[in-house]
Amino acid sequence: MIKYVFLDLDNTLLDFNWAERNALSRTLEALGVNPSEEMLDRYNVINLSQWKRLEKGEITRQQVKEGRYRILFDEFNIDASPADATDIYEDFLRQGHKFLEGAQSLLESLKGKYKLYLVSNGTWRVQDGRLDSAGLKPVFDGLYISELVGVEKPSRLFFDKVFADIDGFEKENAVIIGDSLTSDIQGGINAGIKTVWFNPGGSANTTDIKPDYEVALLSQLPLLLTEI
Repeated sequence: MIKYVFLDLDNTLLDFNWAERNALSRTLEALGVNPSEEMLDRYNVINLSQWKRLEKGEITRQQVKEGRYRILFDEFNIDASPADATDIYEDFLRQGHKFLEGAQSLLESLKGKYKLYLVSNGTWRVQDGRLDSAGLKPVFDGLYISELVGVEKPSRLFFDKVFADIDGFEKENAVIIGDSLTSDIQGGINAGIKTVWFNPGGSANTTDIKPDYEVALLSQLPLLLTEI
């Protein structure tokens, strides 16, 4: 029986793609750059690749934050400071939020029935602002942001530290729900807990990472959790 539910934040509860695009556009404008669609799309690809490298331990968080701008600026011949871009971007990114369809209803249905914990690889300053904006802090029994934990998902050490912080935690009664196979699902596998892949786009799983369950809609989760 499930007692503990670990939830990712970005593109699981909140629409990170929307937030990223909005913050990036405002950042480039603040730097005197006209943000073209090509530029915004390219940043998204670069950003994802850099976060994947962080998950593998190949680079540091600071290298992700500045390196993605360094690559983008080099490709588009933009004369601007990656460090300045990082600071401006984070200021914009932490402002406002947009819930994914069904996210608020999901949280309302789960609150009080399970112990809810947020597990995110995001930057604390950014996630703190977005959680405040969305009014999500009171929903969770614990907030675990990798920058504060000191380790990134999918490392087992991240989850070991989280589990050790929860009184009476029982691994066999826990599940993690998230949109990322490499971060959330692999993290859950590494930690030895059940996994649910939130896959709203119906993407093909071309990896060796096999989630225990898969849902396309957040509204499917309340029933699924009673059946696991």
